[in-house]
Amino acid sequence: MAKHKTFTVATKVNVYFCDPQSPWQRGTNENTNGLLRQYFPRKTDLSGYSQADLNKVALRLNQRPRKTLDFETQASTP
Repeated sequence: MAKHKTFTVATKVNVYFCDPQSPWQRGTNENTNGLLRQYFPRKTDLSGYSQADLNKVALRLNQRPRKTLDFETQASTP
């Protein structure tokens, strides 16, 4: 993401990158991308979705138990 700073300023959303020499972080990222693809196929224009729609998807994903969290949910971790 060459323009991650511009994106962060425009959206007020922080962008995080995997740490060097930490391949396990990349796997979690790829898994999350796959989960998002269930709702938004590649090249989906997100401008057609309301913020409420996006919030519903975020809530569903955050309430989903994850193996990497010992089958806890993202929403239940501190």
